Amino acid sequence: MIKYPHLGETMKQKKRNVIILISLSIALILLFGISLFVGVSNIGFSEAFLALFGQGKNSHILIMQNIRVPRAIAAVVVGCGLAVAGLIMQTTLGNEMASPSTLGVSNAATLGANISIIVLAGGFLNTGNNIQNFFNDSNVFSTSLVAFLFALASMLITLGLCKIKSFSKETVILCGVAMAAIWTALTSLIQFYATDVSLSAAIIWSFGDLSRATYQIDLIILVVVLLSVSFFTILSNRYNAMLAGDDMAKSMGVNVERFRFISLLIASLITAVCIANIGIIGFVGIICPHIAKRIFGHNHKYTIIGSVLLGAILLLISDTLARTVGNGSAIPVGIITSLVGAPFFLYIIFRRKRGGNNA
Repeated sequence: MIKYPHLGETMKQKKRNVIILISLSIALILLFGISLFVGVSNIGFSEAFLALFGQGKNSHILIMQNIRVPRAIAAVVVGCGLAVAGLIMQTTLGNEMASPSTLGVSNAATLGANISIIVLAGGFLNTGNNIQNFFNDSNVFSTSLVAFLFALASMLITLGLCKIKSFSKETVILCGVAMAAIWTALTSLIQFYATDVSLSAAIIWSFGDLSRATYQIDLIILVVVLLSVSFFTILSNRYNAMLAGDDMAKSMGVNVERFRFISLLIASLITAVCIANIGIIGFVGIICPHIAKRIFGHNHKYTIIGSVLLGAILLLISDTLARTVGNGSAIPVGIITSLVGAPFFLYIIFRRKRGGNNA
């Protein structure tokens, strides 16, 4: 196994990192349990606990088993996925400002959803001037599928263009920015000709909202995230090598261009699956990797798992807040993460100006 002197650690540091990871795991379990008993339905603790096991009122059982549990699971798996995708993006692109949406995946998914809602739904001629009719009559799964297909297409187009030209870090970022601008422009064009009702439905879809989660959606995201995290963890030493630069990584036997392509492909796939099913949830993929690197350093043996745990914790906390401050209705969790993440993003920018490119 190749050793990396710049990532050397003492036994004391290893013990410290393991203790922190165990503590984060315990915190995640506790927060998951707490999130199940928080909501706008005002169900008592004892009633909610019984409903989890199928006892009590049918309405309480429905809320706990079909709404709160899949929602909490979605918070965990989506938080894990977006956080680790952000970390891999930052490492492979050598840019601490990179995020899961760097390749324009979010913009493409939004375009796909708008086409599904505004164009393929018949312009809402059959649903009348009532937005609720859309959510009652339309197939939400088809919207997620179209959004995913557009996100997948954007990912392949961007990576394909980079591979034709040159697969440098700068090329990937610039291609991602260009493709994102194209998808945004097309989305604006479609929305310009949309009816008020269809436009409202499209905008509502774009909100990152865990309330649309089901066990089926959770399982799809879980499988993708679990396989991806396993891949990243097994090859963590290669990501450590890339921290020293492309030339150094090549000297250590890493096929940088191919490895970067595969890594970005998998990270973007995670993002596409999460966004297509849940909507846009910003800043999780920026905040959590930075916190993980501040806690564990840059060794991916720890930062991958650390980012995963922090992503799940952040999204669980944000969703719990979204369900407590909504005054009778849950706020989309994407709004909460943006309110928390934007100041942190500014902090990164100004800290970078003062301290250079240190992560």
